[in-house]
Amino acid sequence: MISSPVISPELAELQNWTEARGKAQNELHERSGARRDQVFGRNVFVRAVIEVSNICRQNCTYCGMRRDNKSLDRFRLELDILREIVFDHLPQSVTDINFQTGEDPVAVREIIIPLIREIRERTKLGISICLGTLEKKLYRELRQAGADFYIIKLETGNEKHYRQVQAPGTLSSRLEAIENLAADGWFVSSGFIHGLPHQTEEHIIETLQRLSDLPLVGNSVSPFIPGSGTPSASYPSPDLETTLNLLAAMRLLNPNRIIPAVSAMSILHQNGYERALRAGANLTTINLTPEGSRANYLLYKKDRFIMNEQRVLQAVEAADLRLSSISLVDYLRAQN
Repeated sequence: MISSPVISPELAELQNWTEARGKAQNELHERSGARRDQVFGRNVFVRAVIEVSNICRQNCTYCGMRRDNKSLDRFRLELDILREIVFDHLPQSVTDINFQTGEDPVAVREIIIPLIREIRERTKLGISICLGTLEKKLYRELRQAGADFYIIKLETGNEKHYRQVQAPGTLSSRLEAIENLAADGWFVSSGFIHGLPHQTEEHIIETLQRLSDLPLVGNSVSPFIPGSGTPSASYPSPDLETTLNLLAAMRLLNPNRIIPAVSAMSILHQNGYERALRAGANLTTINLTPEGSRANYLLYKKDRFIMNEQRVLQAVEAADLRLSSISLVDYLRAQN
């Protein structure tokens, strides 16, 4: 049994933060944005993401790539296609690249590790990966190949809720993986989904406290978007305003962390991404997954909101921010 974390005094303010609207919300976002600026200046990092495989052995109730979704066309991108994207078509603004998959160890062994080795030999890109819970041997091989930054989400920090939504493995194994990755020298980021079915305010408080207590360099919050082909398809999305306020709370609770603006916020409102940047986010992501595969990377539904370079740069400019000239990985190395 996992013990509940001791709630910090700062989180006692959470209800006021999440319910803030109008003038109070503007003041909250100005405060969190200013806190970001104190640590990072007006700089935001720009990474590219390529979704390499939608094959997944997990069965999360909220994700369209769950193994029981038999209607989904599965894919693994070929290594040559990935090489072409990375070495011939990477936008100039990008300093970091992120490879993401369903939980697919075959793709990790046969595609991602060889590609990371080549990227490390040929470029100075920061390399981050989001590949799920793997065997220690694969973590070690990924690190040796040249990856530095591992993204491994909690989605919810409450043990009962974690089981209820069938999140990957167990909460204890997820927490152990985060601790072990950080101990082995990885920069680790985690996060959660706001508005998951059956989520309570107590779950949110517990999750934020767990994230604060973990040895992380980054964390995130994404709004729940009902996923096609999932048991959660009929549940509603949360209020964007509350999600943005939770992002602001993350910045105030952990001012030194990398916090991304996520494309799901633009599904809820056309300027959701820009507002996330104004509320304290400092990482943007350009999606470079080939168009033919993108619709089948079914985190939510096939009608995705894709952040291309133009949309990212427009959001950064609208938020009166500037692009970082160094990778987030180089920034983190300089802090250690």
